[in-house]
Amino acid sequence: MSPQKPGLHPRNRHNGRYDLATLCQVTPELTQFLTLTPGGEQSVDFANPQAVKALNKALLAHFYAVKNWDIPDGFLCPPVPGRADYIHHLADLLGETSGTIPANASVLDVGVGANCIYPLIGVHEYGWRFTGSETSSEAFNSAQAIVNANPGLTRAIRLRRQKDATAIFNGIIHKNEQYEATLCNPPFHDSAASARAGSERKRRNLGQDKDDALNFGGQQQELWCEGGEVAFIKKMIAESQAFGRQVMWFTTLVSRGENLPPLYHALTDAGAVKVVKKEMAQGQKQSRFIAWTFMDNDQRRRFMARKR
Repeated sequence: MSPQKPGLHPRNRHNGRYDLATLCQVTPELTQFLTLTPGGEQSVDFANPQAVKALNKALLAHFYAVKNWDIPDGFLCPPVPGRADYIHHLADLLGETSGTIPANASVLDVGVGANCIYPLIGVHEYGWRFTGSETSSEAFNSAQAIVNANPGLTRAIRLRRQKDATAIFNGIIHKNEQYEATLCNPPFHDSAASARAGSERKRRNLGQDKDDALNFGGQQQELWCEGGEVAFIKKMIAESQAFGRQVMWFTTLVSRGENLPPLYHALTDAGAVKVVKKEMAQGQKQSRFIAWTFMDNDQRRRFMARKR
């Protein structure tokens, strides 16, 4: 068994070690990707993209009742523990308003991706309902196939194509819709060259050769956009102003702490009433998300009360 790194949310199901024997029973194909660490413990060959995909299948099936999950080659295969952490910290944020974590929250996942990972976790853990937006037709079709292949998810997860690649909320949040929160894992890099360099670093760290690295790359819309993460989130902040009465909390991951100051400045200019930063950690990896609202405390409490 391989040790799971510390620092995860207390409710995260992936604290402690992976029970690889159980996971292999759930997803037998994982067995072929087991390897031994220098210390003689069983682990997964994380340098192999097919191994990472098999591990994800097993984790989603065992912990989140997602029996049928797959993604096309070439799309990002997300680490489940870290994605679950975002969901749990978001739940804490929503719980701060009403005193309890809402069981009927509506959440918008901006850029749901081919893997549909955040809705899958959020539906199982908290019974939330999700809308997922996506610009890529291939990613949209993959996410929809996952939803359709798992009974019960079609009532909890709806997907919408974002046909305007320059828009984030416009065209996705419909009139009279309300969401307790939005979430997003934004593209990090500011160019294709930067994204390739990042993939090369990951490949070297994992000890891959170039051919093996192909499936780790990720698609353009997953990895980079003009201006990088800061520009993308600034666009999100600007658009969020128009939906400040329909959404209680807007949130997004921020990959680097040094990106925060220009984002805080943009939030001040946008008139955000409250801004929160939630720090997360998994071993040596530090991450965070920021949240902002255009509602004061009383308005947020009334918003939550209306949804009950």
